[in-house]
Amino acid sequence: MSHVLAGALTGLLAACGILLVSDALRRRRPTLVSRLEPYVQPRPSTSRLLSAAPAADAQTVSGLLLETVTRLGGLLEAIGSSAESVRRRLARSGTGLSYEELRTQQLLWAVAGLALAVGTGLALSMTGRVNVPLLLILTLLATVGGAAARDWWLTRTVERRRERIESQLPDVVELLALVVGAGQGPVAAIERVTQVGRGELIEELELTVADVNSGTVLTTALAHLEERVGSLQVTRLSEAIAIALERGTPLADVLRAQAADAREASRRALMEEGGRREIAQMVPVVFLILPITVVFALFPGLFVLRIGL
Repeated sequence: MSHVLAGALTGLLAACGILLVSDALRRRRPTLVSRLEPYVQPRPSTSRLLSAAPAADAQTVSGLLLETVTRLGGLLEAIGSSAESVRRRLARSGTGLSYEELRTQQLLWAVAGLALAVGTGLALSMTGRVNVPLLLILTLLATVGGAAARDWWLTRTVERRRERIESQLPDVVELLALVVGAGQGPVAAIERVTQVGRGELIEELELTVADVNSGTVLTTALAHLEERVGSLQVTRLSEAIAIALERGTPLADVLRAQAADAREASRRALMEEGGRREIAQMVPVVFLILPITVVFALFPGLFVLRIGL
């Protein structure tokens, strides 16, 4: 049975390899754009003989890898992980990864899931009988699950970063209110806070200051901050600052009110987290401690009844 399983897996991998090679050879045919490119673009200043070998390597290795990543991205978009959603989460994760790099990592995670499933199947085939169709289905699920796990990890990274930013928000807003109350303008106050602070929110404010220094209006830079962070509290802060600047409301009072609202939101989030943890603590009590207590309470009586009988 192990020989049959090994032959089936070998045939499957060989068929996949033949399909990939044939598809790569078919796509290497010259297109109209590639034939007209030497005549419509400027010629390179160096000799073509020096760049012939790297070009060939790029076509054989990097080109095939890029094509595989593109196809994987199309497959994942069909499943539900769209390119727009991935790019938005990458911008909010703060990792600095590009869309192609994430798709490459998803490909590697999928290959790792495939290797784990194949290794588990081979190990089971050596110990006993294995259902080959079920193993093939589990292998496919492990491959898709590896790619989906990388997407889920990206979502978790974005959520954790947003939580850290929201936890830093009250202190940063109070510092902004203090600097604005001392007579500084909003842009100068943000720049002053970025010089003395540390953290993810400070890094985002540094990008906002860079946008303003490059000629962007403060309200537009704050809108960009909302898009990068994706937090409701940051959105409220940005809108409050924009409305205060538009209507001439004292900015220091607005920032103090926003700091109080942020601390109240943090307190509510902490209470909700405590409630969830309290429910989670009931699981070992109900399913572990309580059954053992019942067994210790009933066992002596049952033992006495058994002796009496």
